[in-house]
Parts: sequence; structure tokens; C-alpha cells
Amino acid sequence: QMADPFLYNTGERSHYGCLGHEVQIEHIKAYVCRPSFFTDKAVIVIHDVFGWLFPDIRYIVDLIAGHGYITICPDFFKGTDPWKTTDHWADFADWMKAHDPMKVDKEADVVLKYLKEQCGAKKIGIVGFSWGGMAVHHLMLKNPQLTAGVSLYGIIRDSEERYNLLNPTFFIFGEKDHTISYDQITLLDEKLKQYCRVAYKIKVYPGQVHGFAQLKPEDMKPEDKPYIEEARKDMIDWIKTFI
Repeated sequence: QMADPFLYNTGERSHYGCLGHEVQIEHIKAYVCRPSFFTDKAVIVIHDVFGWLFPDIRYIVDLIAGHGYITICPDFFKGTDPWKTTDHWADFADWMKAHDPMKVDKEADVVLKYLKEQCGAKKIGIVGFSWGGMAVHHLMLKNPQLTAGVSLYGIIRDSEERYNLLNPTFFIFGEKDHTISYDQITLLDEKLKQYCRVAYKIKVYPGQVHGFAQLKPEDMKPEDKPYIEEARKDMIDWIKTFI
């Protein structure tokens, strides 16, 4: 049997004791982690196909909060089932139709309102992984309230308007990602050079597969660890530059 092209190994994963808490915002549940001091800077984290409860994404939320940001991961699937490792790959296209990363605008607005009105956030960035990386790319084209974005291994395909970013955006890719070809990354780079009017960056990390940057320390292979840590540092540095 062929392995699912982009699913990293979720079977043998360690559990994670979260530092944050869950909140209800209008029709959306969300996981929030705050730094120990007051800040008016916030980051929205968009989960991958495994959803907002997945330990790896909560680890990332806590990691970003540790750098001094109110960090929130909303359930962009609005209570519907995330993709599960037991689901059949043949059904994935249908599942994606019902979970379109380009239809996240309403939920993003709800979360932005919460961050501004309830948390006192003045500058808000966004980070997303895989499915969430596509959602970030989309939102950075549509929502001027987002000061900066980091899209990790998510390319919006088949859209002519995907290069006119509103604010600084950083695209992170793994060299060995089966879902994103090198040609797609090259095309993105060429078109951004042509059309993009704001700061952007594209970086490809050697030897890394889809999902590499989310791994918790105990789930990393020693040979991947330097690249994972570098990608995370680059992600935080990008956020710190603009937020």
C-alpha cells in the first residue's frame, strides 16, 4: 500500500501536556496560550488537517507564546471531524471540498475581533501549517488586519491572484515534500518577484518532508533536528521583525 503522500507519521507520537486553555468564541472553540506578562501582540496559528486538538499544533502555540505573544489556535473545522489517520486516502479530495482552506475568512474575522476586543491586541500575525499554510496564504491576500504571515508547506494552487500579498509573508518548504513540487516553489518565487509589493521570503529546508516543522523535540530524528530548529527560529524571527 502506498503511504498517504503528505501525512507524516502520526502513529508513534508522544503525548503533550499543554500550557494553555480552551475558550469559546462565538461559534468557534479555540486553544489559547498567553505569556506571563502583558502584551498587545498576538499570533493566530492555523492547524493542519489533523485539527486544533492535535498535540503538535498545541506545542507550536505554546512555543510562540513563550516568545511573548498571545497565541491562539481556533478550530477552523468548526466542530466537524478533522482528517484522521484511519481515514481512507481515496476520500481525501471529498473531505477537502468540505474543508476548504480558502473559506476561512469568517472564522478569521471572529478571532481577530476577539483578539482586539477581549485581549487588547494591536498587532496580529498568523502562522499556518500544511492545510493551515494554504489558509495563511489566502488570508495574506485578503485580510489587511494581519500584519505578517508565515505559511509552512501550503501553496494556493490554480489562482492568478495568489501573488498580490497585502503584508509581509514568509513561505517555508521541505525539500522532500511529496505534495509540493520544486517547480511550484520556483513558480511562486518568479511570480512574487513580478507581482508582490511587500516583503516576502521563500526558504527550502534540505532533506525535510511535509510536516517537518511541527514535530515536538522527542519526536524528531537527530538528522532532522537542526533543520526543524532552524525553521522554527526563522518563523519566530519573521514574526518578531514585523510584530
